[in-house]
Amino acid sequence: MSALQTERLQGYMSRLKLAQMPMVLDQIAEEAAAKELGYLDFLERLLEEEAQAKHSRNVTLKTQLARFPYVKRLDAFDFSFQPSLDAKRIKELASLRFLADRANVLFLGPPGVGKTHLAIALGLEAITQGYGVVFTTLAGLLGSLERAKTANRLDERLKALGQPKLLILDEVGYVPLDRWGATCLFQIVCHRYERGSIILTSNKSYGDGGTLFPDPIIASAILDRLLHHSTTIVIKGPSYRLKEKRKAGVALPAEAAVASTDQDP
Repeated sequence: MSALQTERLQGYMSRLKLAQMPMVLDQIAEEAAAKELGYLDFLERLLEEEAQAKHSRNVTLKTQLARFPYVKRLDAFDFSFQPSLDAKRIKELASLRFLADRANVLFLGPPGVGKTHLAIALGLEAITQGYGVVFTTLAGLLGSLERAKTANRLDERLKALGQPKLLILDEVGYVPLDRWGATCLFQIVCHRYERGSIILTSNKSYGDGGTLFPDPIIASAILDRLLHHSTTIVIKGPSYRLKEKRKAGVALPAEAAVASTDQDP
C-alpha cells in the first residue's frame, strides 16, 4: 500500500468519523499481507477493530452517565458467604431477560449483605449489552427532585427518569417518605410500569410499607406496580463489611455494627 493511498484511506475514515480504523490500518494491512488474507477478510478485520473500539467507548460513557457509586461486577460477588442466595437465580437475572420483559427486580435484606453490589453488577451487564442505565439512592433521587422543583423543571426531571431501560433505586426504606416524596415515587413507578425495568434494594419487607409511606393507599399502589412483573430476592446473612473488619482484627458489638452500616457494598 503506497503512502498516498494510505493518506487517502485515512482521509475517508476521518470524514466517516471512524476513529479506530486509521490507528490500526497499517498494522492490519501488514498482517493481511503476511497471512495472504483476501480483501473481505482484510475489511472484516478493520471493521471488527472499529466496532470493538466503539462498543468500548459506549460502555465507558454509559457507565459514567449511570453514576454508579463504584464498579462491582458479578464475578466479584462471594456467593459462599451468603448461602441463602441462589447463585443460579442471580446468573439467570444476568441474562437480562427481565429487561426484555420490562420486569422489575427487588433485592431485600439487612444492610451489608450485598444488595447494592448485585444491583450494580446487573446494571453494568445491562450497559455492556447496550442498554441505558441510571443509578440513584432514594435520598439522592428525592434531593434531585427537590432541586428540579425549585428550578421549575420537576416534570422534565420526572420524564427523564422514565427514559433509561433500567433504573436502579438503592437504599429504599432507610428514610421515611413524606407525602410529596411518595407522590413523586408513585409517578416514576407509574411512568415506568410495563415500559422499563426497576431494580430496587431495600432493608424493608413488603409488610413494612406502612413505615415508609405516609399513606397506605399510595404504598399499595406503588407495591402493586412494582410487584406485578417482578423477581424478589431476599438475602439473609451476615454483613460483608463486618467480615472485613473482623479480618482486620476489629471487634464490634452487633448493635454498634448495625448502626455503623449506612450503604451496601
